[in-house]
Amino acid sequence: MTERPLVAVLAGGRSARMGSDKAHVPVGARPMASWVIEVALSIGDTVVIGRMDPLFGVPAIPDDPPGGKGPAAGLSAALALAGGRDVVLLAVDQPWLRPATLRHLLDRSEAARPVIPFHRGIPQVTCAVYPAALAGVVREAAEAERSIRSVLDHGYDAVDPETWRPWGEDGRSWYSVDTPESLIAGLALFGPPGT
Repeated sequence: MTERPLVAVLAGGRSARMGSDKAHVPVGARPMASWVIEVALSIGDTVVIGRMDPLFGVPAIPDDPPGGKGPAAGLSAALALAGGRDVVLLAVDQPWLRPATLRHLLDRSEAARPVIPFHRGIPQVTCAVYPAALAGVVREAAEAERSIRSVLDHGYDAVDPETWRPWGEDGRSWYSVDTPESLIAGLALFGPPGT
């Protein structure tokens, strides 16, 4: 891939299980979102989705359709803004993202199929690459308030562990910090982000 993608960081959830805005939860010496944004900036342009205000200097854009619910509305907005580029979709609660993993996913990108890592049989839809050709399909899913996983019914490139392990990936890139307990577990598994 020669053109840098648009990178969309989903940061609009309620963070109910965390008990406070996940974007600002300290991980190591920094807020969680700053780790994700740093990686996002290293591979493309970044847009924070689903927030009313910018986050750490990165602009926010509204969901598409307006008032949409869930990650599909954020992805739809990113694809509309991307101007024909691929969109790398990330979540704000993935502080252990690896730039190398995202570059490998981008290298697999094709014109019409999302590139989705699978871990323990589960598609990691918020650490994935979505092509511009899917904009209409994603918008339909968002309008119907369906999940991003419904988009996979139209085909995808499944990246299995046998493929991503040789990249030096161990699952940390899509490890989600949803609760204080998962943060403690992630630090025990992977150490501070950036190490």
